[in-house]
Amino acid sequence: MSVHVLFPLVELEAGTARKVEMEGHQISLVRIDDDVYAIGDICSHEDVSLSEGYVDTEECLLECWRHGAMFNLKTGDAETLPAIRAVPVYEVSVVDGMIQLVIDEGSEPLRTRDPVTRGRFDE
Repeated sequence: MSVHVLFPLVELEAGTARKVEMEGHQISLVRIDDDVYAIGDICSHEDVSLSEGYVDTEECLLECWRHGAMFNLKTGDAETLPAIRAVPVYEVSVVDGMIQLVIDEGSEPLRTRDPVTRGRFDE
């Protein structure tokens, strides 16, 4: 397990998402009030960044900007179509005002796009 101290909480505006890359992982950090969530940044339906999408602060969801799939920030589950697979969830905390992200040893970075399926991931 590796812990990464990223940046102060105040630099992540409430109700927004920000993409970070750590150890080959592309991760979307999302702040809702004083809570921070970390999920895989690549939509499981198509190879697009989730951090560019809308944050639903009431339902704790992040929407893929391209096709509207919604992902649960607590579980990574795909809540709406067209996505049907979850994205990874990462441990994140705020310690002394700094956002800290944990990457488990041996965890694999997110898959890359398969050009044969035109952006969709292999099952």
